[in-house]
Amino acid sequence: MILVKTEAGHQALKDRSVPLSPRQRSAFILFDGKRSVDDVLAAGMGIVREDIDQMVGLGLLEPAAGSAPSSAASTAAAAPAQGSSGRSKQQRYKDAYPIATQLTGSLGLKGFRLNLQVEAATGYDDLLALAPKIRAAVGAEKAAALDKALND
Repeated sequence: MILVKTEAGHQALKDRSVPLSPRQRSAFILFDGKRSVDDVLAAGMGIVREDIDQMVGLGLLEPAAGSAPSSAASTAAAAPAQGSSGRSKQQRYKDAYPIATQLTGSLGLKGFRLNLQVEAATGYDDLLALAPKIRAAVGAEKAAALDKALND
C-alpha cells in the first residue's frame, strides 16, 4: 500500500503541531506517494507498523488514490489495545513525549544526555523506562505531569 501526506500532515510537518518522535518524523517524510509502507519500514528508520498506524490514525497520512489496502490501513481502523484508563499506549506516548522533552530540555547541559535519551524513545515503553531518571533529575513535583500522562 502506498500512503501520502494529507493536508493536515503537510501542515504538521511545517509547524510541528503534532508531536512525532525523531524516527517517526524521518519516516513520515519518506511517504511521498511513491514508496510503499513496506519500503518505508525497510528503510531502516527504526519505526514499526504501529508508528505508521498512529500517523494514519492522526490523519497525517492516507492511502494514495488507487492504492490497494494493506494491513496498515486495516489495523489503523481497528481499536488499539488500551489500558485500564481507556487510553492506548500510543496515546499515552503522544501525551507524555512533549512533557518529557520539556522537562529534560529545561535541565540545560545537566540534562543533555537524558534529553537525547528521551528524543530517541520510540514508544510508550521507552518513555516509561526513562521516567524514573527524569523524576530523579527534576523532582517528583515537576515530574507529576509526566507520571499522569504515562499512567492515567
